[in-house]
Amino acid sequence: MSTVLDVRGLTKKYAELVAVNGISFSVKQGSCFGLLGPNGAGKTTTIEMLEGLVQPDAGEIFYHGKPASRADFQQLGVQFQQTALQDYLTVHETLKLFAAFYPKPADLAELIQLCDLTEILDRDHRKLSGGQRQRLLLALALVNEPQIIFLDEPTTGLDPHARRNFWALIEQVKAQGRTVILTTHYMDEAEQLCDQILIMDKGNIIALDSPEALLAQHFCGALLRLPDQGQDPELPDDASWSRAGGYLQINSRDIEQTIRLLQAQQFSLEGLFIKSANLDDLFLKLTGHSLSA
Repeated sequence: MSTVLDVRGLTKKYAELVAVNGISFSVKQGSCFGLLGPNGAGKTTTIEMLEGLVQPDAGEIFYHGKPASRADFQQLGVQFQQTALQDYLTVHETLKLFAAFYPKPADLAELIQLCDLTEILDRDHRKLSGGQRQRLLLALALVNEPQIIFLDEPTTGLDPHARRNFWALIEQVKAQGRTVILTTHYMDEAEQLCDQILIMDKGNIIALDSPEALLAQHFCGALLRLPDQGQDPELPDDASWSRAGGYLQINSRDIEQTIRLLQAQQFSLEGLFIKSANLDDLFLKLTGHSLSA
């Protein structure tokens, strides 16, 4: 796959605060690239620079191998978390209004089918459910036929069924060869959709790879989690442990051996929880808190 976005040394400062600290990464065509981080990590500032809304203090942005230009920014598709739409318009009227902003808009019939809007075309957009509104906003982000689409926490507030329906739409967008850049607070969403994830904290990149590769790099075997009792465990060299959120988290290849060692060291096993590692655990390990915190 060819590279559609290349970021080199991107930096943004606000007075003494370094919001984004010289980060570099690239995004492949037809992939879903997840940008994750806690509040204040710098991901929003990064996205705003990539969209042309904020001017970097240093660094370069390349689209399709060339320095980003005004034309590149105009060709992006963007679905904001909150978008103000004209009152008193139906879904169909809203689509036609946005299509009129562009000289060569997408075929509205195809957009309506892709985003499953047929049954709500004549409904006032203010009366849509959360999932229906997000499908409309996705259609609006695609109305200018973009090859790169930015989705800013698109499933926040949706019920599980609506979220999974929206995931299916994103998979269809990817299947068309388009590139999706996604910010989300849902780790299961990132694990399901993203081919590559970038985790930021305090303006820096702290992890960048596929979800599978990152989990394999940071975890082995299974995770044991129990309430922190203020005691440091003594474990074999192939096991690791950390503290976060009031819990002691142990990554171990041999669960039974680890439990025996904990009992021998007088640890209480009340509240012990054992599971395989996921992106939530990775985020907790790298940042010290969960993404939703």
